[in-house]
Amino acid sequence: MPAREFFRFVNSSLLSSFLAVKDPDKSFPIEPQKFLVIRQHNQFGDMLASVSLLRAIKETYPNSYTVLLASPENYFAIEKNPYIDELFVFEKKRIFTKDYFKKFRKVLRQNYDVAVVPATVAVSNTSCLLASFTDAKFKVGPASLNGIENKLRKLFHGRIKLNWQKYPDAHVSDFILDVVRPYGITTKNYNSCVLYDEQDKKFTQDFLDSIRSGKENKVFGFHVGAAKPQNRWSLQKYAETIISLKQKISFDLYFTGSNSDEEQLTFIRRHFPNAGYFLNNTIPQLAAVIEKSDLFITNDTGVMHVAGTTNTPQISIFGPTNPFNWAPLGKNKFFLRKSELIDDVKPNDVVSLAIYLLENYA
Repeated sequence: MPAREFFRFVNSSLLSSFLAVKDPDKSFPIEPQKFLVIRQHNQFGDMLASVSLLRAIKETYPNSYTVLLASPENYFAIEKNPYIDELFVFEKKRIFTKDYFKKFRKVLRQNYDVAVVPATVAVSNTSCLLASFTDAKFKVGPASLNGIENKLRKLFHGRIKLNWQKYPDAHVSDFILDVVRPYGITTKNYNSCVLYDEQDKKFTQDFLDSIRSGKENKVFGFHVGAAKPQNRWSLQKYAETIISLKQKISFDLYFTGSNSDEEQLTFIRRHFPNAGYFLNNTIPQLAAVIEKSDLFITNDTGVMHVAGTTNTPQISIFGPTNPFNWAPLGKNKFFLRKSELIDDVKPNDVVSLAIYLLENYA
């Protein structure tokens, strides 16, 4: 065993011994009213995909109060979510700042009935430790994930064996419920959601009005970036797809993105200088502009999940990731995947599917 892994194992064992719950056989509370959900270790797309857990708590206990502990990387995905009552952003770098620590400690100690630590692709040791520091009467989290034991499982009263490999094509919004299903907390609605207000609507409508070249034209949106290079479809293929679609359909187009997509957007601007560029906007604004579009085409990335919350026909292009796990749900939400190499998807595949969607789901 490498030295780093050895010390990590020793630290986990010591923490597990010192912080283990005193009453591991404790029963789940009857009619719990206050929940803390700790979801601070994933990106914003993963956060959006886990809205079903928050919805399940609120549907099972309509009068409950839910506090969500998020991170600087994912909190903005869920700021206006109707299933949470309070949002706190956990920032590791500020934990030893006096004022921040006071606020943080107050959030952890609100007389919770239940603290929940979900897990999907990995178990977060930090989340497990945060749960142990709360005053929750009942703490539930992973005993293991896909057969790999959680070294900090003793920090929970409810120790749930989570195994995505048992149903490898289960959607993330379904699998994430496994941590609370044993306690009767569930939902039949696995869709995510992003709320936006009238100000968001006006902002996006002004943008769309600014790019329209004709009242009868449709509006298509594209997201060509992705944090993981293997999830980025070829920019040349995007260009070929747009040119081919232009030969068949009259539409105006825009591209979404942020500063992190600058390399891809530089290429796109050279090819489509007259397109609209909806950049560095909020998640509610992004959802609002996609909602007003006739079609949205995207890589497998966080923006894909935002588009998945809308009613707009959508094509998501996949490579190495299993789309049955992560693709947005809905009758007009389609994905394309040929292999683990995303560029095995061809422009004609996207064009054919786009025309099908416009003819059948417009």
